[in-house]
Amino acid sequence: MRPKHVPQRTCIACRSHDAKRGLVRVVRTTEGTVEVDETGKKNGRGAYLCRYRDCWEAGVARKALDNALKLQIDPESRARLKSYGESLPERSAADVEE
Repeated sequence: MRPKHVPQRTCIACRSHDAKRGLVRVVRTTEGTVEVDETGKKNGRGAYLCRYRDCWEAGVARKALDNALKLQIDPESRARLKSYGESLPERSAADVEE
């Protein structure tokens, strides 16, 4: 029996690969709003970021998220994403070695 396929995704900030469930999806909805998609199932164009604060800061500040979603993110949505990123943990030394 073959092992089950685990979908892989790339963090747009640090370019590391991980299982789809190990990353957080940010989605541009069909209405043009930007939301954090914890389930990974919302309709729209998505981009993935690691579950670490430094990746969120880099992804939002460098406009990597704008490019991935093909959208100029409005300041209100950007502030919401930054506040979500601040709730995430810092990357530990053990995580950096992986």
